Amino acid sequence: MAQGRVIIFEDEKENLSTLTRALQKVNFEVTGFSDPVEGIKHLENHDNFDIVLTDLKMPGMDGIEILKRVKEREPSLGVILITAFGSIETAVEAMKAGADDYIAKPVDVYELRKRVEALVEKRKLSEENKHLKSRLDRRYGFENIIGKSVRMRQLLEQVRVVAGTRATVLILGESGTGKELIANAIHQNSDRKRGPFIPINCAAIPSNLMESELFGHEKGSFTGAEKSHQGKFEQAHGGTIFFDEVAELAPELQAKLLRVLEDRVIHKVGGTKGIPVDVRILAATHRNLSERVREGSFREDLYFRLKVVELSIAPLRERKEDIPLLVRHFLEEYGKLHGKVVKKVSTELLDYFENYPWKGNIREMKNMLERMVIFSTSDELNTGDLPVEMVRDLPPGREAGNGKGDNGRLPSLNLGELENRAIMKALDETNGNKTQAAKLLGIGLRTLHRKLSEYGFKGNEERSHS
Repeated sequence: MAQGRVIIFEDEKENLSTLTRALQKVNFEVTGFSDPVEGIKHLENHDNFDIVLTDLKMPGMDGIEILKRVKEREPSLGVILITAFGSIETAVEAMKAGADDYIAKPVDVYELRKRVEALVEKRKLSEENKHLKSRLDRRYGFENIIGKSVRMRQLLEQVRVVAGTRATVLILGESGTGKELIANAIHQNSDRKRGPFIPINCAAIPSNLMESELFGHEKGSFTGAEKSHQGKFEQAHGGTIFFDEVAELAPELQAKLLRVLEDRVIHKVGGTKGIPVDVRILAATHRNLSERVREGSFREDLYFRLKVVELSIAPLRERKEDIPLLVRHFLEEYGKLHGKVVKKVSTELLDYFENYPWKGNIREMKNMLERMVIFSTSDELNTGDLPVEMVRDLPPGREAGNGKGDNGRLPSLNLGELENRAIMKALDETNGNKTQAAKLLGIGLRTLHRKLSEYGFKGNEERSHS
């Protein structure tokens, strides 16, 4: 596989041939043009290049004009200018016009290869970051946090409001409820979203390593510190740091975190100078922090500094209305991931899900449904597909089997019917008001009308208010 694709503009054919061979030898795919006008037409009709390599002085169109044309069309496309006139003024002009690099004739092919490889790698990283950012925006957008229950709608409205502020936020909820998802939603919908989001699990890092992990250390500050280390606070500069399971933070580190909250300055282990940091702090725990304060294991002053805003995520068993939507989402996700086609769940299984305690909350549901999809042998899941540990918890008189009763197969719900059930519930909750139902479901009114038409819903005119 080629390292990358390079297009070269060089009016001297011998030089063009030399540059082409030099890059082809290190596995670059090269297209060369001695006529810059012909070359720019080719470039404008093909979008598969990573690097433009152009001579500065050419008849018909010079390198600066090519540079400008390239950057207007595709700003992320890397451009290296080559010239025999290697003056500082020429380099400055090229860089001002948007050149990514500059190399003088006679060209050292080894130096050229090094610079082209570096620029291709930079472009690939940039594209990966864009893709990741796009995925994060989709993943952590409000519209993609699944839930239409009253408690979830209230929580998301609180998140929407607090995201636009600089407030420190404490997120409370049982394990598996999605505390990091909410923290990331706050970050991704704030003015810091272009900065980093750095999570740190306070329960996963030994206390003797945590100070260095958070604040960094200087070379030689302790045995094994062979080089200077940048901590999480410096990495999160300009963005957000998320303390998951903050209740597990050791007392001495609680004091240092409090100092950072108050001063916005950190001190590296073994360092003598304070380092200012611009970081928003979010924290989460499944523990009862007020009880920890009473017990003396968590500092009261830190507790109050963390809970400037307090958000609470309801456990899954207290928002049963969200279960059909979550089941539908995870069936689609894991069906695609594992190449399985699972379109239905039996009504018995869905009822079972709605009455199951879900001690591990959404995380438990995700893991269970993934396992059920993996081992599924048909396009329908029923109680017979439940893991053994869940079968033991089936209510009396409801034995797990193949989903059949005395009268044959129980009714089942496909993914569309799960969606239909959610829509009907929303209409019932809003007394038939379609505008309110659409808001409840987190979809547009036009989308709701289209869904109702697909399901053949005629509506009840005296109940419809929109």
